[in-house]
Amino acid sequence: MKNGIVRFAALYVFDVAVLLLIGLLLPGVSVGLNALWASVILTLAALFVKPLLAGAFRTSAAKSAAERTRTGEKVVQYVLVYLVELIIWVLTVWLSGVRASGFWAFVLPPLALLFGWMIYDQIDDRLRAKAGEIYDSVQARVQGGAKAPSSAPSAPAAPPETPETRAARDELRDGLTPEQRRMLDELG
Repeated sequence: MKNGIVRFAALYVFDVAVLLLIGLLLPGVSVGLNALWASVILTLAALFVKPLLAGAFRTSAAKSAAERTRTGEKVVQYVLVYLVELIIWVLTVWLSGVRASGFWAFVLPPLALLFGWMIYDQIDDRLRAKAGEIYDSVQARVQGGAKAPSSAPSAPAAPPETPETRAARDELRDGLTPEQRRMLDELG
């Protein structure tokens, strides 16, 4: 459940940003605060349609596995995603308060969404990791706030530093073992 919430939140925020940019930069498109509702539609579609597309591509690509390349897979995937983004854009305009007038107002926003999706695809793992950290910290605060402060265990005292601990810390700092450090000192 956590993974689903984090994915939805990260993609939702990204979709809001892309829709606001589309509304600001493309003539004939009016988004405004409707970006909040339209992003829900876009996010749900991306979460359910993207895996279906990937599965469909893998199934059809398995038949011609010898001819498949990573670049070819991405190109076909992006073409399919553009077509899906076009359908989703029409649905978004129809179901939300987003307004589009003219041919280019229906052709260019799916292209902008495709570029946004490509960027999101590149940063997806890092974005999810950061959103997961935020989710975990909020959950820890909520659970920690329910407990009495006196019930929190106290941190154990740090053990005294031994020569082995000091040597390990030095090795972590410069990557050299004590023997390697001694040999380097003898050279110079």
